[in-house]
Order: sequence, then C-alpha cells, then structure tokens
Amino acid sequence: MTIAEQYENLVKTIRAYNPAADFDRIRAAFEYADKAHENQKRKSGEPYIIHPLAVAQIVAEELRLDSESIEAALLHDVIEDTAATHDEIAKLFSPTIADLVEGVSKLTRIQYATKEDEQMENLRKMLIAMSKDIRVILIKIADRLHNMRTMEYQSPAKQKQKSLETMEIYAPISHRLGMQRIKWELEDLSLKYLDPVGYEEIVSKLSVKQREYEAFMQRTQIQIDDRLNELGIEHIVYGRMKHPYSIYRKMFNQNKSLDEIFDLFAFRVIVENVGDCYNVLGVIHDIYKPILGRFKDYIGTPKPNGYQSLHTTVMGTDGIPFEVQIRTRAMHEIAEYGVAAHWKYKQGGQGAGTEGKYEWVRRLLENQEGADAEEYIHSLKVDMFSDEVFVFTPGGDVQNLPAGATPIDFAYAIHSAVGNHMVGAKVNGRIVTFDHVLKNGDIVEILTSKAGKGPSRDWMNIAKSSEARSKIRQWFKKERRDENIANGRSAFEAELKHCGIAMRDVLAADTLPGLLKKVSYPTLDDMYAAIGYGGFTAQKAVSRMQGELNRIARQHQAEKAAAEAEAKPARPEEPKPPAPKQVKSEQGIIVEGLDNCLVKFSKCCTPVPGDEIIGFITRGYGVSVHRCDCPNASPAKRVQPGQEGRWIHVSWGKNTNESYPTTLEVVCKDRQGLLLDISAALSSTNTFVLGIQSRSTEDQFAICRLEVRIRDSQQLAALMRRLNQISGVLKVNRPAG
Repeated sequence: MTIAEQYENLVKTIRAYNPAADFDRIRAAFEYADKAHENQKRKSGEPYIIHPLAVAQIVAEELRLDSESIEAALLHDVIEDTAATHDEIAKLFSPTIADLVEGVSKLTRIQYATKEDEQMENLRKMLIAMSKDIRVILIKIADRLHNMRTMEYQSPAKQKQKSLETMEIYAPISHRLGMQRIKWELEDLSLKYLDPVGYEEIVSKLSVKQREYEAFMQRTQIQIDDRLNELGIEHIVYGRMKHPYSIYRKMFNQNKSLDEIFDLFAFRVIVENVGDCYNVLGVIHDIYKPILGRFKDYIGTPKPNGYQSLHTTVMGTDGIPFEVQIRTRAMHEIAEYGVAAHWKYKQGGQGAGTEGKYEWVRRLLENQEGADAEEYIHSLKVDMFSDEVFVFTPGGDVQNLPAGATPIDFAYAIHSAVGNHMVGAKVNGRIVTFDHVLKNGDIVEILTSKAGKGPSRDWMNIAKSSEARSKIRQWFKKERRDENIANGRSAFEAELKHCGIAMRDVLAADTLPGLLKKVSYPTLDDMYAAIGYGGFTAQKAVSRMQGELNRIARQHQAEKAAAEAEAKPARPEEPKPPAPKQVKSEQGIIVEGLDNCLVKFSKCCTPVPGDEIIGFITRGYGVSVHRCDCPNASPAKRVQPGQEGRWIHVSWGKNTNESYPTTLEVVCKDRQGLLLDISAALSSTNTFVLGIQSRSTEDQFAICRLEVRIRDSQQLAALMRRLNQISGVLKVNRPAG
C-alpha cells in the first residue's frame, strides 16, 4: 500500500465513526509530518512517515479518538526526531496538540547516570502529562503497539529490551485503562521475543487443534443461543480462546503442559440491561454446572479501571470447563476500549473528558516523591500493575489494594494519620497481626491510639502499596531526622569499608562537591537522612561515587609520579636492562613458565577476570583453569598422590577476552512475575544471557540457574547485587565443584 493509499484509508476510518472530524487540519498535520520526516527511514527501509500514519490508524480504528488525537498521532515524533519545536507546533496547530506531542516525546536531550534513572524520568514525565490529558498515554500505547508489530527489523538485544519494557509497563497500563484487546496483543508480541520457543510451541499446538476447538465453541454457542432465544432475552453471544500469553502464564504458574489446561475458552453474552445480566447468569447456571469459588460480580463492585461484567466458570456438557462473561452493551464498550470509550469529542475537539476518574495517576506521582529510580519503577509495577484485592471498612465502603496487601496498607489508604497512629487491626472481628494478608471481601477495622509511637521501620518491608511505603517514609523523614542521619552515616561507612574506600577520600574538600553532585544531594547529611529513612541506599551512593573516586585517585597518582620525577637529581646515563620477555596470554590467561599452551576454563566453577585462579595440567588438553575456591582445586586435592607438579600458578593477563561464560544460581520464593524481574536485572546490567533454567520445589521455592557471559568480576558483582535486590530472592551464588 502506498503512502497516499494509507492516508486515504485513515480518512475513511475516521469518517466512518466521526464524520464531523476536521479533515483539513488532519491533512495539514499529515503534510507537516511528511515534510519533517522526508529524509528519514525506518529500520525496515520504509519511509519514516509510514510509522506516524500507522499510529494514527491505530488511534482511529482501535480507539476511535477525536481529531486532536489523530493530529497529535501524526505529529508524535516531530519534536523528538526532527527540528520541530513545541512553539512551532502550538502556533501551526494548537497549544493542546503541542502538549500532546510533547507528552509523548521522550527526554532525549538529557544524560542520565543509569538506565533506570532515564526510564524513571521518562515514565514520570509521561504520567505528569497523562494526569493533565489522558490522551497522551493513549497515543503512546498506539505508538508502542505499532513498534511491537514491526519489531522483527530490530536487533535481538533491542527486541528483548523493548519487549520487556512493553510487558512490564505498557501492557499493564493498557490493563489499568481497561483496553483489553490492546493489552492482549502487546503481551503476545512481547512473549514472541522474550520466549520465542515457548510462544511458538503454544501457537503451533493451538493451530493443530484448531478444528477440534472451533467445533466445541460452536456447539456451546448454539446451546446458549437457543436457550436465551426460547426465553426471549435479546442478546449477542460469541466464544473466543484465551490468547497465547494468558495460556503461557497459566502453564508456567501451574507447571502444566497445554494438554493439561482445560479452561482455554471464554464466552461472552452481551445483553440490553443490568437485569438481563443476572437473568442470563441464572440461565447459564441452569444449563451447566457452576464451579464453586469461580464467580465474580464486577457489576456490583467494578474494577478501578471502570470494567464491569459478571464472570462465572462452568463445566460444559463435554466435561470441559469454560468461562462465561455477561455484560451490557455499554459495559462491553468500556471493556474493549477502556478509558478511550469516554473520549467522544465533538468537532473542534470540544467535549468533556473524564480524567477525574483517573485520580490514581496523580496518586502515583505523589507517592514516588523521595524515591530513587529502582524503587520508583518497582513501586509503579506494584501500584499500577498488580492484581487487586477488594476489602471493606466497618461502614461498608470498598477499598481496593494491591494483591498481598496487609492492614498497614489499608490503614494508610484510609488516611496517613490513621496509619501513623495504628496500634492494632481486626479482620472480620478478629485481632490479626500487621503482616496478615487481606482477602477479597474482608471487613477491616484499624485500632488507633493517640499515644501510639508511630510506624516501625519493619512496616516498610510489610507494606505492599507504594502509597503506604511513601507515607511511612515521609513520617520518618519528618519525625526522626537525627536518627536517620546517624543510621544513614553508619550504613554508608560500612559500605565504603566493604568496597575498600577510606572515608577521608570522600570528605576531602576538593572531592566532596563532585561526589555530592553524583548522588544529587546538597549535603552529606541530606544523603545520610535519605539512606536512614529508606529513600536511597548506601550501595547506590557508593557505586555512584566510585567512578569519581577512582578518577581522582588516578589523577593524584599521576601528579605524585610527576613530582617525584622532577625531584630526582640528574644522573649519568646507565645502560638499560634488557626488556623483559613479553609473555603471551591465551584467552587472557598467563601460565607461569609456559608460552603458547592450550588453555581451557573449567565448567565446574567458570572463572571470570578478577577471580583468584589456579591451573591444572591435564593429559592432552592443556591447562585447565579453576577458581581457587573451587572444591576441585582445594589444597587437599593438590597434594593427592599423582598430582605432584600438575598444579601450576596462572594469572589474568592484560588482554582478556570481551566476555567469559559463567553460571549463577538464584534461590528464591516462588511467585508470579519472578522470571520477568530476573530478566529485567539481566537487561539493566547489560548482561548477555546464554540460557535460563528454573525449577520449583514442593515447599514453594524456585531455583533459577543463569548461564551468562561476563566481562569481569566487577560486572558480576553488580549483577549479583541487582539480583539480590529482587523481592523474594534469598541467595545468589556461583556454583563450584
């Protein structure tokens, strides 16, 4: 399809649902974008304008947004990728469109210390824009959807990075906004690149059984249709299969093969009014046997994103269980389009949006004050993307909290004063501990006392919502500054000692300002206070300072050497000693007394540069290199009969390889999303992955074995630190022996 044909197709789509759209302005936006991007190409080799056109098509066809949204979609990359400015877009089109385009653009002109910092600021900027105008995120999701549809032209590393970001950020935002169709497609496209083998296995098996599955769905649809027609209930009924990612997650969580998963099917019944919803529910339970505990009433208690429907799981006449969702037409429109269903704008973009319903966006921004990048992104995932639990106050008001929430989360959701003065909690009339996990339908009562001492530091580990954690942090920040400074200084000094850095190097007058700039705090006391109340970590502070301290140390050494050279008296020329013989290293290893010998790295302990190592002369395979702490190279092994003279001193040379394979074992509490968090840690440390194996134990633990390529021990230590920070990880070690 040519560019002109694509544009005509866009106009045709808009005309079908919004004939009053301003087509002159849409044409002007298209021509401006076409001109701005005229010399740019996509990775596929196509003209760049193809992408804005495709994004505008998604905004029109899938979301049915107003004229301003179409114009902003066509222009969404001009500020980021061309010489166009916000002022120019505001002047030529409108300030609103300029704000939409600016909101969708990334922060490309600023350098950040870490990838997490950059991701955090881009997300924060997007959320701020989104809180002012929800259409920012709708256009951004359309942009990401088209990028994922054309991801095959990117490098494998980029495919994995973008897919992980989509799975962790954009698919759950789509879910929170109620845009289920787009959420499913984003998840499936992400899975295709994150686990291509698993994705292909599911898709191929589904295609093999397609006829059998279609026959079952047709039989069931006819049964429901006939009974509702007999009763004179006006309706539409249709069936669908679960999408590949939904099946994949069920297989992974329940450790089952595709053949062992039976609830692959869901049927939708769309009726005229709420009364008919409950009538149809009775009919379904009459035809089929309901499965206990699998009924959910989202009409009486809607989800926070506005989703309403009745869900029930029943056993079909063929002995196959399936889900039935029952809703009205209006509910169905919100279920399919989510927040986009509320944006029915009149000509000229005038109309009433419902941003007020999305107060959670503003709360997300408020709750992240004082949090650093990793904490921000982790909290965002918990607050925005976790499943919810619905509980009640004694007065009958509903509170929705993240899954796994405790009475602490409930207390702070009511009010920060309630949380700060909490001394106990009752659930369903019984006293419970603060770490009690709340369940759907619980009635929660918080016991308070003005004489209460305030929150405990342990509450930070118990609370699941970032709202509660943020309010606890604020209390400690305000009430216990001196204590925070003392605790923060102690943690910081301990971390410095662990890294072999002297405190005097940090406190030196010529180095301190540069170091404080690295951690973004005006004074050391401010940094200590942040570490003390949990807004920052000692490990992060030292790792950000380390580069600057190393640079200063090298500078001092160079100055000292230059001063010594100047101070030495001139002496007569002496004959130079012969240059030492250059010892050639094989794969970065220098073998004492041998040159050009074959070197191989033992698979039992997989050493990397920086490890203490020892060599063993094998029979016919050269020198095998072990870590000194490997059980196969223990001092007892070295003195065994027949081993004399075969253990040899080896060391790392200057010219090491770009990377070395090694193995890590991660022991953790098994939970949903664990592998995604491990993948994020690998991605954030730029670690090349050779393979991941995981197994679950009967006592709800998981053991993940990671085969990776590592440059040196510093990169390995950073990766192990990052893995240890993941929720539920108990131990990270390097197998040996």
